[in-house]
Formats: sequence, structure tokens, C-alpha cells
Amino acid sequence: MYNKGYSFSIWHWDFLLLAGLIALSVVGLAVLYSASGNSWPVVKSQLIRMVLGFVVMMALAQLNPRTVALWTPWLYIFGVLMLLAVLFFGTISKGAQRWLDIGFIRFQPSEMIKLTVPLMLAWYFSERSLPPSGTHIFVALVLVLFPTFLIVKQPDLGTALLILSSGLFVIFFAGLHWWVFISVLGLGGVFVLLAIYTPVLHYLLHPYQLKRVHTFLNPESDVLGAGYHIVQSKIAIGSGGLYGKGLSNGTQSQLQFLPERSTDFIFAVFSEEFGLIGVVVLLTLYFYIITRGLFIAIQAQTTFGRLLAGSLSLTFFIYVFINMGMVSGILPVVGLPLPLLSYGGTAIVTLFAGFGLLMGIHTHRRMLG
Repeated sequence: MYNKGYSFSIWHWDFLLLAGLIALSVVGLAVLYSASGNSWPVVKSQLIRMVLGFVVMMALAQLNPRTVALWTPWLYIFGVLMLLAVLFFGTISKGAQRWLDIGFIRFQPSEMIKLTVPLMLAWYFSERSLPPSGTHIFVALVLVLFPTFLIVKQPDLGTALLILSSGLFVIFFAGLHWWVFISVLGLGGVFVLLAIYTPVLHYLLHPYQLKRVHTFLNPESDVLGAGYHIVQSKIAIGSGGLYGKGLSNGTQSQLQFLPERSTDFIFAVFSEEFGLIGVVVLLTLYFYIITRGLFIAIQAQTTFGRLLAGSLSLTFFIYVFINMGMVSGILPVVGLPLPLLSYGGTAIVTLFAGFGLLMGIHTHRRMLG
């Protein structure tokens, strides 16, 4: 007998998670309508992608986590092979080699890796005793760092950070001691500081990435050039005030002062038009979805399910945190869209696919006793 709770046991829908996703999607379509200059074709295109994402989510929710675990190593190998194919045969667009074009479809294999890395590590640790030994942690790091390195080479630093985070979250949930985790974060912080204030970054980053770091440290140094995005974004966020200017009434977006307003910088459009109160509501929606995901992780009855659900939930948090941080100027610009608000294609389907796996973990659990 399946545990129903707040789920529909026949179709394996988790209604609480589904309600949050629908609410966030509706908000996303509304702000996209404004950010795109009141363009219904853009909204229609986004809606079609969301519907496709919902279909993928519902399909994956039907899968028993045990079945998913059986296929995980093969999915990981396939994903890595796709990244290697991008490295040698990928299509170049806007200076980046991130896409594979196979005639009838053009896609980014890195989107698939967002799911296969946490899947692979959850499977790897579920087959071993926990907490993990040093050897198991080393193997897990190799499994994370190899695809991360291939994505950095494309280059796609934002996606690489997400994938690295998803893998580290699995390692942490597998039982990594707090002092080890904090020590690694501390060393990482020291390395970042040394890299910023020494010539190290010149060897690690591409010129445009290096310019983004310098712009982050001092955006006013080139207001009409590299710092233009951040300066205009801050103006948009600040001008929203408490209540905002209203849908489609934002001057920064409607007068086209704000670049990338329907993709990476859509949060600035939202902040200007809905103000602080709207931002609080948006953050509440994100917080609700993340906490629901973590609750599913806690309730999971297998190690594989717990590790995967926890990683997917916190990776979604990192997704939101990095985008809002870069738009508000507290993080460097890395080119990550805001989940379910920014206009996009494969990223939306990947997000819904992850939530489908979450629903499957929750609704396939057996009642105890």
C-alpha cells in the first residue's frame, strides 16, 4: 500500500510541491510578459516549454526510485560522452561551444549533467556504508569534477558551479563531518581571495570572465561598458520601492535601459514592478518549494532517495541564490537564469525533470507498520 498523504497515489503527484510549482510558473509568465515588452508570442513559447516540462515531470514521477537507480550509471556515462562530443563536435554560438546539433534538434548536454551527477553520487553512496571513507569521498569528487571540468572548458561557469554544488551536497548529506565541510569552504574562500588579488585569475579564467570579476569588484569603473548591466539592474531594483511601479510600468525595463531583461536579469524587472513586497512573496514561493523538497528528502525511505532529494532541493536553492545575488550586485555575473521566471528552453525541462524525480521518491515510498 502506498502512502498517500498529500499525494495522488495512482499518478504519483505530490500536490503540495505541484501547487508551489504552478504558482511560481504563473508568476513567471506574468513577469515575462512585461519583461518581453508585452509580447504574447514570447509568453506562448514559454508556456509551451512549461507544459512540456510538466509532461516530463509527470512521466518521471511514475518511475520507481529503484528503477532510476538501476539506470543511473549508464545515464552518467552517456552524459559524460555527450560532453566529450561537445568538446570535439559542438556547435559554437556567442563564443561558447555548448551545443550539440544532430539535425532535427539542438540541445545542451550540460543540462542533462545537472541531473546525472547527483543521481550518480546518490547511487554510489547508497551502495556503500556511511559515513563515507576517505577513498569513497575521493572517488565521488572525481565523479563530480570530471564533468565539471568539461563544462568549464565550453566555457559555462554558471552551469559548472551548479553541477559542482549538486555533487558536494550529496557528499555532505552522505555523512561528511561538519568540520571537514567548513574547512573546505574556508580554504575555498581563501583561494578565491588570493585569486582575486593576485594574477592567478589571469590563468584560470577567460578574458570575459576576468572582466566580470573586475566589474563585480568595481561596477562604477566602466558604467557604460562592462558595468552597465549591474548598474542598471541596481537602479531597477532600488526604484521599485516598497510596492513597485506595477506590471509593465517599470521604466528601466520598458524603456530598455536594462539588458537581458527577459532572461538573466528578469529579477530586476520583477523587483522594479512589484517592489519589496513582491520580492518577499517571490522568495516565500521559492522557500516553500525548497522546504518541500527537503521534507521529501527527510521522509525518503532509502539512502538513494534521501541523498538525491536533498541534493536536488539545495541545488535549486543555489540556482536562485546565484541569480539573485548577481542581479543585485553581491555576486559576479555568471549567466544563470532565474528558475521558472527567466525565458529559456532546456533549462526549464531539466528543472521539471528534477521535480519529477522528487515526486517519484515521495510517492513510491511504502507505509511502515
